[in-house]
Parts: sequence; structure tokens; C-alpha cells
Amino acid sequence: MRGRAWSIVASVGAFAGLMAVLLLLPGSGAGAAAGDDDITVRSLTRDGRILVSFRLNSAFTDDLREAIRSGLPASITYDVFLRRGTALWFDRTLARATVTAGVRYDNLTRQHQLSRTIDGRGEEPRMTEDEEVVRAWLTDFKLLPLFTTGSLEPNAEYYVKVGARTRPRVNRFLFWPWEQEAATGYHRFTFVQ
Repeated sequence: MRGRAWSIVASVGAFAGLMAVLLLLPGSGAGAAAGDDDITVRSLTRDGRILVSFRLNSAFTDDLREAIRSGLPASITYDVFLRRGTALWFDRTLARATVTAGVRYDNLTRQHQLSRTIDGRGEEPRMTEDEEVVRAWLTDFKLLPLFTTGSLEPNAEYYVKVGARTRPRVNRFLFWPWEQEAATGYHRFTFVQ
């Protein structure tokens, strides 16, 4: 009987060790939240809406520029979550929105076609020759009305978390079966009515 008790204790210890390793992996859990500055996030409540602004700080790399110039379609998808923290369990997700910004370069006309969707609803595509406009289109979003304040409790703490992933995707782990966010950021706020 004593040997069985020790095997249970060892199993629990191994599980706790595995969970600690998973939490410290880049882009997962609380280990990623400590140094999140890849995405600058701001939120503002006005007229029953939560307006979210965010900027992806380091995504427009030389590799992405070359991929775009080659004519390969590229996009950045942002998963935006409205959450309320809890003391003893996982934070509660109250709402989620998906924002996708895409670009396709036409080598013949030397024009970039820009597209943007919010939860599947698309804006009118735009054309530009300016690479700086492309960078801003893919990485900078201002005052998007993504959530409502109807279900929020006054004087309670909430936060908006933004995670970004790119396409074409580069996976750091050769056989990692889950998609990871390339960058994350969050903004905490107290809802005052």
C-alpha cells in the first residue's frame, strides 16, 4: 500500500512539472503574459462600446517584405479577447473578435491590394503603391468597436488580450501540432459606468 501512495505522489509531481514547463513555453499561459510588449494594446469605453486600439510592433520584417514583393499573399490575424480575471482558475472569456488584415502584391502593376475583415465582415479592398501604408494597414488599428459593455459589472477589473499570427506561418517546433500566437499583448481596465 505504501508503494502505491508513493507512485501517486510521483505522478502528481510529474504532472505539476509538465504544467510548469508548458506555462513557460513562448506564447502560452501566464509565462507569456509577464513580458508582453510585442503588441501595444489600448481600450476605451464609450457609448456602450469597448473601442480597442492595438499595434503590432515588430512584425513587418525583411522576410515578410520579401514574401509580399514576391506576390505571395500575406495576412496577419489578430484574436482579440475581452476577459475578466479570476483568482483561482482560468480567466473567463466574455467575448472574442477576429481581425484579419491581408495584402497581395501585383508585380505587373506594382500595386498592393489591401483587405481587412472583422469577424468575417470585410471592408472595401484598397490599392496602394506605398510600402509604409501597407505596414500601417497590417499592423496598426485604431478605435475598433469590437465589444459592448452590456454584460460588464461596474467597478470590476477586465482586460483586452490581443494575439497575432501570420500567414505564411513559420513554426518554431517542427512537429508541434498546435498553432501558437507569434505575438501577444494586453491592456487592463476598470469598467466605470
